[in-house]
Amino acid sequence: MKGWLLWMLLSRLTGSPVFSALGVFGLLWLLDRTTVGILPRPLRALGRWRRASALQRALHTNPHDRRARYELADLWVGWGRYAAAVDVLKPNLEAGDDDAATLFLLGVAYLGAGDKARGELLLAEAAKVDPHHQMGAIELERGRFRLKRGDFKGAIEALQRLREARPGTVEGRVLLARALDRDGRDGEGALMREEAWKEYVAAPSFQRRRERLWAWRARPSRPLAYGVALVAGLVLCGSLLSRFAPSESDYYLEDGSYASDDPGEE
Repeated sequence: MKGWLLWMLLSRLTGSPVFSALGVFGLLWLLDRTTVGILPRPLRALGRWRRASALQRALHTNPHDRRARYELADLWVGWGRYAAAVDVLKPNLEAGDDDAATLFLLGVAYLGAGDKARGELLLAEAAKVDPHHQMGAIELERGRFRLKRGDFKGAIEALQRLREARPGTVEGRVLLARALDRDGRDGEGALMREEAWKEYVAAPSFQRRRERLWAWRARPSRPLAYGVALVAGLVLCGSLLSRFAPSESDYYLEDGSYASDDPGEE
């Protein structure tokens, strides 16, 4: 609705529907970059796709390139292709790669593919090797997947440990609030969302950019209020343009003849 109103406004100002549509997409993308950050970044996505293609070609030439396998699995986990990530990374574990990073990534891939037992086992092994891997990333993934499959008490335990390992996390607090809500502890969930928002407000700018979407999930009224204000502004601008724009009758004289814009014409 907002985009449609903005397109109508720009079309009236520019006289070009195509140019106006491009302007709307550009404006919405810029607005998204400075607010929630949910729209994709085309250049980054293209770069990752090209990198994945290059890694697949490298593995076709040399299937024993374990570094390429790890990097490709990391990309596929990021895209939600968990089963494919398991297939490409499992040979690394069989070849003796038992470092925390490999165990962690393969564990997340197994959890995403629906294999709870192997996923939890590998995350537990990764925690033994490096309990503080990526400042609580193991507990974050444990909590995320436990919450997803309905293990709310297990998710609460993992996400509470995440708060201790990563005190400033907004994402962890929002996920913990969801787990508390679904475990029937609504009051604690509301307090946790408030705590998440306070952490976001107090965080440095680079962290706010990274966790803005999670902060807005803690307070969904904020983006809704901004959206309502934007729609109201567009409606107001449209009504003002309609009021002051010349109508077709303004181009005709009282006797019915056409009034030319060129003062030299009669």
